[in-house]
Amino acid sequence: MLLCVNAPWLCELEGIQPRIIANMVKTFKYIYGLRFEATGLENFQIEGPCVIVSNHQSILDMMGLMEILPDNCVQIGKKELLYTGPVGLIMYLGGVIFINRKSTSNAKTVMSGVAQTMLDENVKVWIYPEGTRNGNGDLLPFKKGAFHLAVQAQVPIIPVVYSSFSSFYNPAKKLFISGKIRVEVLQPIETKGLKAEDVADLTERCYCTMRETFFRLSGMTSEVNGSMQGPQQ
Repeated sequence: MLLCVNAPWLCELEGIQPRIIANMVKTFKYIYGLRFEATGLENFQIEGPCVIVSNHQSILDMMGLMEILPDNCVQIGKKELLYTGPVGLIMYLGGVIFINRKSTSNAKTVMSGVAQTMLDENVKVWIYPEGTRNGNGDLLPFKKGAFHLAVQAQVPIIPVVYSSFSSFYNPAKKLFISGKIRVEVLQPIETKGLKAEDVADLTERCYCTMRETFFRLSGMTSEVNGSMQGPQQ
């Protein structure tokens, strides 16, 4: 399997290792008093591969992800996360594909391989299009890599939105209390027939849909941080 090219031993443990990590991570939700309310899980039940995109606020996303992670799904993350101690180890053991975003050629090569493997192996790929963690109460502009990947492979995009953590989690003030996180899996967005020149519009449409959902789930309005931000190159 091409996705395991940098860690061949993961191929032998495929299906086992992610479940072990998932069970480990899910236990932390009880320790921290977190409750997840997930809706729209039926939207994962599609035939064939897809690209899943979600907003990214903190490491707490990992707990939510393990609540809803569909079968045969791998994540893509920036290479810097590999060196973040226990978090990086968990991600590595979980089969995350790390991309050096500072190297354009490396990122393009990996993503090209991912596109082909998605089709060959019926793999779902999970990507955070904001590109980094964001706890500012809004969504950052989306990078276009996930959408180029979906168009290149001609597979659907499934948006996933987490509600804001701000009511119970504030890393700047070192504030953490128990709380509920709402997660909604939105309907797939088809990419069949789309070309590279359609990626910008696709990115913007997905961004706007996810941002509106984020505010709805969080009980906020889109005026919190001013006008809507568009997608990023």
